[in-house]
Amino acid sequence: MVINYFGDGCFRVQSGEISILVDPNSNRLKADAVIKTLTSADADMSQTNEISFPGEYEFKGIQIQGWPVIGESTEKFLKTVYLVKWEGMGFVFLGHLSNGLEPEVVEELSEQDVLFVPIGDHFLSEDAAAKLAKKLEPSVVIPSFSKKPDSLAKALGQKTETQEKFVFKKKDLENLKNKAVILKSA
Repeated sequence: MVINYFGDGCFRVQSGEISILVDPNSNRLKADAVIKTLTSADADMSQTNEISFPGEYEFKGIQIQGWPVIGESTEKFLKTVYLVKWEGMGFVFLGHLSNGLEPEVVEELSEQDVLFVPIGDHFLSEDAAAKLAKKLEPSVVIPSFSKKPDSLAKALGQKTETQEKFVFKKKDLENLKNKAVILKSA
């Protein structure tokens, strides 16, 4: 599995020839499926490879489930958090979250392999992100949107170096808990 970061909330998760793109910030990035965590309430749903709303989806053996962030959505915009189950691993995308999650959603998203958490002015603070990560107990935590991404590692009591990309297999994550992985924007 390979994870690349393209700035803001945009990530590409790839295994072999199959890739998922989350919150692309341009049309130049291509993938087999696109997940959007912030959507206009009247968005066009005709894109067959785009997932923009809560619900359950299956794509090439990949299970994707989305939950609405009710307290942060409006009549104009819908925020959604996603759990992607792929090759025996769970990836949690918190997208544009700024206040936290409903307790029943926390339960659904806990103890997964990789957590993508937004940090910054309009998102979670470093401390709030670290508290949520400790509650969710992922193997790896990857910050998005952050101007100082290493601040999450500090909030988790860790030191880490920025990586170009994160390359791993399921067995690499087995003994990890809340390990901060800081990715350089491509």
